Amino acid sequence: MGYAGGKESNPTYNRIKDYTEAVLVEFDPLKVSYEELLFEFGRMHSPTSPSWGTQYRSVIWYTNEDQKEEAEQYLEDLAVSTKKEVHTKLEPMSGTEFYKAEEYHQHYIEKASGKRGR
Repeated sequence: MGYAGGKESNPTYNRIKDYTEAVLVEFDPLKVSYEELLFEFGRMHSPTSPSWGTQYRSVIWYTNEDQKEEAEQYLEDLAVSTKKEVHTKLEPMSGTEFYKAEEYHQHYIEKASGKRGR
């Protein structure tokens, strides 16, 4: 859990400014495909729901043109299959930094539910 997409350094939850809450996913494409990650992204939240301002907007940050093209196709297919407007934005990861959020935000759902985290 962290923050991405803003311009100033070192955002925090109380000083999030123009950042968006984000999850950084590092993956081995030999073990899981980018397409599978996009599917999980759509399964875990609704890309067709309108955003609640900058902090809670829906964004897919891509690191290369292949990811961008796959994400574009995924979002187009989602719009067709749901017959709804997709509100998720696509943005390049270059030009932005990912800042890890405060410790109390890490594994938040597990902590809130009383389940042990990793």
